[in-house]
Amino acid sequence: MAVNRTQELQDRVRAALNDKTMLKIVGGNSKQFYGNRIHNTSASKTEIIETRIHQGIISYEPSELVITARAGTPLKDIEELLAKNNQMLPFEPPHFGKHATLGGAIATGLSGSRRPFTGSVRDFVLGTKIITGKGDIMSFGGQVMKNVAGYDVSRLMAGALGTLGLLLEISIKVLPRPHTEHTQCIAMSQQNALVMMRQLHQTSLPLSALAYKNEKLYVRLSGALSAVTSAQKKVGGETMLHAEKFWQQVNEQTLPFFDNKKPLWRLSVPYIASINLEKDSFIDWAGAQYWIHSDKEAEEIQQHAIEQGGSATLFKVENNENKFEERFMPLEAKIKQFHINLKMRFDPYGIFNYGRLYSDL
Repeated sequence: MAVNRTQELQDRVRAALNDKTMLKIVGGNSKQFYGNRIHNTSASKTEIIETRIHQGIISYEPSELVITARAGTPLKDIEELLAKNNQMLPFEPPHFGKHATLGGAIATGLSGSRRPFTGSVRDFVLGTKIITGKGDIMSFGGQVMKNVAGYDVSRLMAGALGTLGLLLEISIKVLPRPHTEHTQCIAMSQQNALVMMRQLHQTSLPLSALAYKNEKLYVRLSGALSAVTSAQKKVGGETMLHAEKFWQQVNEQTLPFFDNKKPLWRLSVPYIASINLEKDSFIDWAGAQYWIHSDKEAEEIQQHAIEQGGSATLFKVENNENKFEERFMPLEAKIKQFHINLKMRFDPYGIFNYGRLYSDL
C-alpha cells in the first residue's frame, strides 16, 4: 500500500533541529555496513529516522521509460513492476537484503556488473525531492532527461549516503530488458583476460558485463537475438548455464569468494591497471573494479590504488571495525572544500548522517 508521510518526516526533522538532535537515516538497513559508523558528537545525541514508512510508486510511464517512487519503496517492488513491462533498472543496484529500498540504492550509489556498458546510478537519476538540513522540502530536476537548472543537484544525491538531505522521492530513467542474454565462459590466465577485456570493451559487440575469476573470463552479451548469436561466435568459449543466477550472485556478493572474514576492499582503477595486492581477487567492470580481501594497512592499499591511477574503498569489515575510522580515500584539499561547501549548503547544522561519508562531514 502506498504511504505518503512527507509531513511526518518533515516534522521529525524540524523537531531534531529544535532539539539539536542528529539523525541517522535508515531505510531497509540492508547496506548499514557501507560507509563510516555514525557516532554521536559531544554536543548532541543521534536518533534513527526511518524512511520505509514513506513508500509507494507515484507515477510510472512505461512508454516514457520513467518511474517515480518514494524513497522507502522496496527495491524488489520496483523491479517486479518494471519486469512486468519488460523493463529494468539499468545500473543493476545490489540489494544486500530483502528489505532494500530505492532510497538506499540511490544514497549508496552502488551499481552492478552492467555499469561500464549502460552507466552508473547517477546517470539515471532524473529528479529528486528531499528534506534539507534546514527542514525545508526542495525538488530538483524532473522526469525528463534534459539539461535544466538543478539536474546536477539531483545527481549529487547519488552516493552521498544521506549526508546532504533525506530523500523523499526519486525519478529514475529505466531501459527495456534485452531480448536475449547469454554469457560466454573462457578459460585463460588473468593477464590474458585483462588484455581481452580491454580489447572487447573497444568493440561494438553487445556487451553487458565482463568479469574474471578462477582462471575464467565471463562475457555477458545482451541485445537482439541475431546480434548476440553473432557475438557469441566472435567471443568464443562455452555458453554458461544458469548465467542469470551467476550475475545475481556477483552483484549480491553471495559467491564463495565473498565468504571471507578479512576486510573486503573495492579498488576502482583504469582499465589498463593490474592489481597484485593479494593472490585472490574478483575482477569486474571490464577490469576497472577489483574486489580483494586483505588484512594490509589501509594506507598501503590506498597508496597502491593511487599508483595505479585509481582509488580504494573499505567496502565491508566484520572484525575490529573500530580500527578503520575512514572507509573512503582521503580527499584532496580542493575537493574536500567542495564537499564542505555542499554540506553547509544542504545541511548546515550537520544533522543528517554526520560522519557516514567522512568523519567530519
